[in-house]
Amino acid sequence: MAVVRAALGVRRLIEESAALSLLRQQNAPVTIAVLGEHLAGEQRELPAAELFESVEASLTELRDTGEFDLPQAAAHYVRSWLTAGFLNRRTGTAREELYSLTDGALAAIRFAEELTAPRTTITESRLTTIVERVHRLTVDTDPDTTRRIASLEAEKERIDEQIRHLEAGGDQTLPAATAAERAADVLSLATELPEDFARMRTDLEEINRTLRTQLIEDLESRGTVLDDIFAGVDLLAQSEAGRSFSAFYALVLDAERTAAFEDDIDQLLTRPFAAQLTAEQRHSLRRLLPAMQEASGEIHQVMTSLSRSLRRFVQSEELAEDRRVNELIRAAVTEAGTLFAEGVQPFRQMSALLGLTSVPVTNLSAMTLHSPADSAAAEPVETVETAAADGADLLHHVREAEIDRAELVSNVNTVLAEHGPSTIGEILTHQPATQGAASVVGLLVLAEEQGSPTTSGRTEIVSWAPAEDSAVPQRTATIPLFLFERTVHD
Repeated sequence: MAVVRAALGVRRLIEESAALSLLRQQNAPVTIAVLGEHLAGEQRELPAAELFESVEASLTELRDTGEFDLPQAAAHYVRSWLTAGFLNRRTGTAREELYSLTDGALAAIRFAEELTAPRTTITESRLTTIVERVHRLTVDTDPDTTRRIASLEAEKERIDEQIRHLEAGGDQTLPAATAAERAADVLSLATELPEDFARMRTDLEEINRTLRTQLIEDLESRGTVLDDIFAGVDLLAQSEAGRSFSAFYALVLDAERTAAFEDDIDQLLTRPFAAQLTAEQRHSLRRLLPAMQEASGEIHQVMTSLSRSLRRFVQSEELAEDRRVNELIRAAVTEAGTLFAEGVQPFRQMSALLGLTSVPVTNLSAMTLHSPADSAAAEPVETVETAAADGADLLHHVREAEIDRAELVSNVNTVLAEHGPSTIGEILTHQPATQGAASVVGLLVLAEEQGSPTTSGRTEIVSWAPAEDSAVPQRTATIPLFLFERTVHD
């Protein structure tokens, strides 16, 4: 039975695990490379627009190699990754969608990285860590106080011996290779933190859904959940995942411990053995504490948001509406089960009322087949030769559609050369607005870019003739006062 249970468990894991699903994908190399590049490094979350742009740039590089067939746009692949469970999506503070990797996607990416660059099979520092942790666990869980005291006395004697050795001029500094090895082991442990954070976010969201389901469906636990919420108990924070995160978050926010940790990192990076670390490893050590603080801050924000949402759900009309919908669904399912159990005849009159479909029902014999000949052209199609394009006419249409910036730049520079520093009104006096109001708008844009604003609040009145109809009187407008002092450029 143990084999059967294990086989069924692995089969369920293969069917449900996002990590294994990602590794089985046809485009798994592309997915792992792109998501690992943009969401598995220091940047763990990106707005939708920025992610689409970054993914499209990576897809372009991959297509240029000729090794990968990637016919779709970045948005299509991002949506498919979201549907497959490789990405999380949430709404940010600016009402924009933010994307991050799920714990399954992070596990698949880390697994691929470990296979690509495997670490040493066994190291002295890893074995030392195991032995020390086993010993510490044995001491801390020993119910015999005498043995615990003896163990602590032995440890104290060992520390005192080390102190006497150092005071006598001895040197017990770790060899550089061993120190670098231990630093690599620390970073190896740190690489698992993003996956832990992603899993914790998933657990909190699942707990939130479970609590909502209990409020709607489970009559026995509904009263307890409601009592706890109205009593001010934070059910998410009291859950196992919530308590685990709260303990971690308290450590990260402890000013004394974080200051000591940062000081230790600063000193480690000045040690001679740090030269044996790669630039990436040194950077990861430097970013270790900020990365943990940022990730834990995001989880704290998620937990706070979910707690507030759950409280609003209970205190608003939304809970009552969802309960009513749930009751109607239950009643419909129960009635349907009763009817099918009795073997209802198709012509039996039912008490349930069904709305008529909007699709018209037509007799098959009344339908006619479509004949392509009915839509054929009755007369032959004649080819009309097009005339040569008129350059002047095209230029006229362009000037109507766009502001002639080059002309305005030339006008401003001409007036500056002949009359010195000038305002927009003075420029229009010497160089008329050939495009009417468009020329005035263009001069304002130039003035804001390259002119000098005068005292705040000062204005001037400018006038110009319409571009087309000379019969229309001149137009005037009051605009901010700008001064052109230097030659402008397009």
